[in-house]
Amino acid sequence: MRRVTLTRFLIEEQRAKGAIEGDLRLLVEVVARACKSISNAISRGSLTGSLGATDSENVQGEVQKKLDVISNEILLEANEWGGHLAAMASEEMDLPYAIPHRYPKGEYLLLFDPLDGSSNIDVNVAVGTIFSVLRCPEGVDEPDERHFLQPGARQVCAGYAVYGPTTLLVLTVGDGVHTFTLDRELGSFVLTQENLQIPADTKEYSINASNQRHWEAPVQRYVGELLAGKTGPLGKDYNMRWVASMVADVHRILSRGGIFMYPRDAREPGKPGKLRLMYEANPMAFIVEQAGGAATNGHQRILDLVPTTLHERVAVFLGSRNEVERVTGYHAAAR
Repeated sequence: MRRVTLTRFLIEEQRAKGAIEGDLRLLVEVVARACKSISNAISRGSLTGSLGATDSENVQGEVQKKLDVISNEILLEANEWGGHLAAMASEEMDLPYAIPHRYPKGEYLLLFDPLDGSSNIDVNVAVGTIFSVLRCPEGVDEPDERHFLQPGARQVCAGYAVYGPTTLLVLTVGDGVHTFTLDRELGSFVLTQENLQIPADTKEYSINASNQRHWEAPVQRYVGELLAGKTGPLGKDYNMRWVASMVADVHRILSRGGIFMYPRDAREPGKPGKLRLMYEANPMAFIVEQAGGAATNGHQRILDLVPTTLHERVAVFLGSRNEVERVTGYHAAAR
């Protein structure tokens, strides 16, 4: 059996298909190496004293886990010196990270959630890293927050790593979605699945049901129909799954179909949602669409949203196309 490493896959995408440029290929390889380092740090856990919380909060006012901070530093240090980036932005940092002047700069902007689902770290449940790549606007030598505020449709690459029983890297460069498994003996990510496709229909959904009393009417209607099962208007029984790690929940949907929902609710009426548009919703929406699925905020396609701030929040409905279109239609009907 031919073993295709991530490096070989990216070179073939570059040479044979012209799908990516050389600097983007090198950037993805650097991000992948950082994910291997994060995987190693997570796997050692209490052996290195890296579990538990810190005394600090991130820009969203959330208490940071030690591995949040470690993962953020790994990604910054791995990517700052390669010459592929103009700047970086992290969910854990208030402002963009400027590339130090002692290093060359490139034409790309990297955004990342260094450790998604970090509330699960201390109970040994799968967590992950999410990343997104944009082009820096032409003629900009010192990018700031404004230059990151591009709609998700302009992403040139997106991916995530899952740190579970195996470490996986799921990637799109706009030419389908592919999965790579970390071979620890070889020290490389190896291609294990090509051209993932999300079924248009599903019998599985993912939502935090403890917030039901706060949901808006369209979500109440939709989830009520799912719960009604075969006797309800949809005519079939559904299973609910919820990991509280977006990476794990979305990966399950990529693997066997489903719909993931994190709607806005009445707890914070001034906020349009909980998840971050730039670090979570955009890269996941790009991946899901590349796999034949759909992603909306309940009203419009996520990748068409024009961000106004670096840490903007958004409601998210993504996964199997027919289910996403159904719940989005319920929002339209309720206007």
